[in-house]
Amino acid sequence: MRADLEIIQEWIPAGSRVLDLGCGNGELLAWLTEHKQVSGYGLEIDADNIAQCVSKGVNVIEQNLDKGLSNFASSSFDVVVMTQSLQALHYPDKVLAEMLRVGKTCIITFPNFAHWRCRWYLTSKGRMPVSDFLPYTWFNTPNIHFCTFEDFENLCHDQGATIKDRLAVDRDHRHGWASRIWPNLLGEIGIYRISGRSLNL
Repeated sequence: MRADLEIIQEWIPAGSRVLDLGCGNGELLAWLTEHKQVSGYGLEIDADNIAQCVSKGVNVIEQNLDKGLSNFASSSFDVVVMTQSLQALHYPDKVLAEMLRVGKTCIITFPNFAHWRCRWYLTSKGRMPVSDFLPYTWFNTPNIHFCTFEDFENLCHDQGATIKDRLAVDRDHRHGWASRIWPNLLGEIGIYRISGRSLNL
């Protein structure tokens, strides 16, 4: 699996009921079903990805995340996952609220636009950053809501969510002492585990 999915799977207990938002080709759910006997669904909008999910035996529903999760009951999943999609949503605050409603625990990953490379690019070139990790120019990027770790954590606070775990990792999904001390400066990707209730780890 992708390196970020390897990290995420460690936070998902065996036998869980899982909802994967923007599940892509179904890689995570297929692995979790085989190795951890989870059940659940993936939501995806891309037709090619949906076809790959079906070929893997993944339960997939064609659904636009910005339209909400009203087709799912509150607390109907043990874990709700959304990887690298938060910044591409039109209404990330509403989707986060819906995730907290339908899931007992939520796992979210997103790029950090306060990383030092982004800051350096803006300061030195006066332009939006373009890199291997963020390969889009300002006019064709799917990322429409740029945020930082601080922004996301403030949103969690505003919605009454508890941050249970946070990893600030580089593009290879490595995390060390420096990114733990200065996550908003040195972390390229945030991997968060949050809950709508205050739970003990």
